[in-house]
Amino acid sequence: EGVNLPVEVWRVVLAYLPLPELGRCSLVCRAWRELILSLDNTRWRQLCLGLPECPRHPNWPSRPHLEPSSWREALRQHAIASRTWSRHAHPELQPSACLHLFRRRKERRVWQVGSGLELETLRGALGVAGSYDRVVLHPGVYEEQAELVLKVPVEVVGLGRLGDVALLVSLEQQCPTARLSNLVFMPAWFSTVVYKTSSGHVQLDNCNFEGAQLQIRGPGTCHARFCSFSQGSSTHFLGVALSLLDSCDFSGSDSASVTVEGAPATERNWACKHLAALARITTSWTSPGSGSPAGDTLGGHSGATQPPEATITLEDWSKGETESRRRGGGGGGEEGVCQDTVIDDGWSDSAPSDEEEEEEEGKGEEGSGQGNNSLNYRLAHSHHGLSHLLRPNQDVSPDFPSLTPEVRTLTEELQRDPGAQALIETVQGCVLRRCLFRDGKGGVHVCNHGNARLEGNVFRALTYAVRCIQNATIVMLRNEVCECRASGVFLRLSSQGLIADNNIHSNGEAGLDIRKGADPIILCNRIHSGLRSGIVVLGNGRGSIRSNQIYNNKEAGVYILFNGNPVVSGNHIFQGQAAGIAVNENGRGVIVENVIRENQWGGADIRRGGDPVLRNNYICHGYSDGVVVGERGRGLIEGNHIYSNKGCGVWLMSSSLPQLLGNYITHNRMYGLAVFCRKDPDGGGTREGGQEGGGRGGGQENFHEEGELLAWEGDLDSEDERLSARRSISTALVEGNCISRNGAVGLYVKSSEPLNVVANLVNGNRGAGVAVLQSGQLTRLVANCVHGNGRGGVTVERECRVELRGNGVYDNGGHGVSFRGDGQVVENDVVGNRGYGIRTCSSAPPWVLENPPPRPLSDRPSSLPPSSSCHPSHFAISMTTRITATVESGCHNNGSIFCTIL
Repeated sequence: EGVNLPVEVWRVVLAYLPLPELGRCSLVCRAWRELILSLDNTRWRQLCLGLPECPRHPNWPSRPHLEPSSWREALRQHAIASRTWSRHAHPELQPSACLHLFRRRKERRVWQVGSGLELETLRGALGVAGSYDRVVLHPGVYEEQAELVLKVPVEVVGLGRLGDVALLVSLEQQCPTARLSNLVFMPAWFSTVVYKTSSGHVQLDNCNFEGAQLQIRGPGTCHARFCSFSQGSSTHFLGVALSLLDSCDFSGSDSASVTVEGAPATERNWACKHLAALARITTSWTSPGSGSPAGDTLGGHSGATQPPEATITLEDWSKGETESRRRGGGGGGEEGVCQDTVIDDGWSDSAPSDEEEEEEEGKGEEGSGQGNNSLNYRLAHSHHGLSHLLRPNQDVSPDFPSLTPEVRTLTEELQRDPGAQALIETVQGCVLRRCLFRDGKGGVHVCNHGNARLEGNVFRALTYAVRCIQNATIVMLRNEVCECRASGVFLRLSSQGLIADNNIHSNGEAGLDIRKGADPIILCNRIHSGLRSGIVVLGNGRGSIRSNQIYNNKEAGVYILFNGNPVVSGNHIFQGQAAGIAVNENGRGVIVENVIRENQWGGADIRRGGDPVLRNNYICHGYSDGVVVGERGRGLIEGNHIYSNKGCGVWLMSSSLPQLLGNYITHNRMYGLAVFCRKDPDGGGTREGGQEGGGRGGGQENFHEEGELLAWEGDLDSEDERLSARRSISTALVEGNCISRNGAVGLYVKSSEPLNVVANLVNGNRGAGVAVLQSGQLTRLVANCVHGNGRGGVTVERECRVELRGNGVYDNGGHGVSFRGDGQVVENDVVGNRGYGIRTCSSAPPWVLENPPPRPLSDRPSSLPPSSSCHPSHFAISMTTRITATVESGCHNNGSIFCTIL
């Protein structure tokens, strides 16, 4: 009859069975096993939370609001861990092989200790206890005036609730193993160290440490579970090969809560193999925000919400600009990508000058008389040497990709990097899992060749979370680091390791601070909402920073200075309140294949000796310039897509010496590429709206104003070392770039330094193609294609030293070349422009043909009446615009010096 009972009734019946009976029932048959397993949220949960020696929630202390994936599995893991200490068999208990079948199990004695009992002191109980006996302490306070020594394996358990039994003792373990549970440790009057061991293994379950220190020295080991360390308590591991702190709570520390010091001891004790099995990782890797703990709302302190991953389209961008213009009311309903850009000297790239207006009116009157007889013949020029930079259907498809690369997952990164995979598999030392560090000074301090592994921990409201120095090695996986008063993770002095899949946010200083030769691997983290920079690399710090999401930081997403030299690749750096990447004060670095978007300042900002390699990045949708190279900035800027920024695509200060090679600079609201003087006469060093500090908000020049910068002072290298790292470049170079469809001038030059502009395509910009307003030293424009720009092709103002050689100037909306400066115009093709082919020095009197007079010359006497047949009115004056000319020392007022006009 019982077989036919409903499943619900069976579950009610089985809920009364103790744990051993449940195990026996699960062995009856498959149906019974499935029935037993279905009790996970009822009976198994009740058993797990009802353990007398450890009634903690499995996800205590960091995430007690989250249910475990399986209560039965949590109970099983607890049972395995609680028996680890007793898996060491004392030699006297090992029977010989021939007596294996006849061995008797040694019975463990239980000693009751307390007031009014046979044993009243802990010292007395430890004196009579045998190997693996159990000492039960009844509620009360047990204080010893001298150090106690554990000489035989023993288990000490507090009776009642946690806090009922308190020990004011100092224990030294000299036996192979011991276990202590449900106890409160407070320091004795003569020492703050309440427990120490240098050879054996100790297991601590559900204990509290108040103002006390736990000290483990290798080859000794420790396994602490569900313990609390408060009121300045700490743990100190010296030369430990392997120890495990699982689900512990650290609070109120006045120094580091956990210190790991010294290289792991080569000698191993018996417990290492068992702890290694407990510490083994079986979790499948997931990227942040997709189910991993680092992507969850950890303890209600997740900071900013996960930003949208969709890239803003060109249509959305243009629509937003149009709406903002209409709200401003200044455009009078005029539509367009941008407003006129007015320079401080009154020169406008969109509005024509008075002279140009008169010339346009004159040409309009002449053109109106020609009607349909105007010249329709065109010279083909589409096969020029830069035609490969022109993409098909440019009027429909923009010059930038519609989709930017996605961030790689941690699994993909580990497959690509065997070194990172090896760190995950080999680094152990002190292992901390699912711990909570809060409301104190320091979290984990690893130094002097120490090894530590941190998994799934929460660091909150500390001065710093993790500090790794002096050749130490650390592995951090799936932790949350938030609300630290200084930097979250701090690495220096040749430390190394792997920091992956963490959620690092809302810290007072940098999320990660890398200095003094530290060289970590930083993969797939979310680093966001910081009050300063996301990652800072300085003082010869290195590192590989890959596939991270760095966003919504108040200063630069990645800040490199003082000879910092990291590799920054495959990251998404976005929505920052300053620059995306800032390289200052002789910082270096290789910055490749990142997506840098929607930052308030420059996507990349290079100043004061910064000399990075910036290659194949997507720098887009910024609220200022795409790339800024400020005073004394250097670097190789190559193959980047710089588009849809509200300022300039690239903004250079003339005192900088960068190399811009093969970039696509398109669809920016202002200039494609702008070169400005170092200092203007009025003292303004930058264009209106420019910022002098790429990495910080104001005060950038003074590196000793704030606390973090004061600490950097000691990381400065000698001037000779910094200068030796620079490449010897004497002239800024702009070569092989596509500067297309920007809202103002394609290339704008107002410089006091030499500049080489070679083999660039300047195409389809709203203003002039190239405008040189000031050039105190020679600006060379060689082998460029200036094509289809809204106004003139090349404009050179007075007193500018410019050489135009071998360029193609085609189909521009104004004059092909308007040249008023000093220099040379040699071997250029100027074809199909709407205005003059070459227009020079409009301040001089108009040129006239006087000696000889205009051709054709007439032999008819002047007294004869004119005859219509004598006038070649039926001839059209055709003129190719392939012009070779030389202009030296300004313009000559006495006539044309053109070599040939056909």
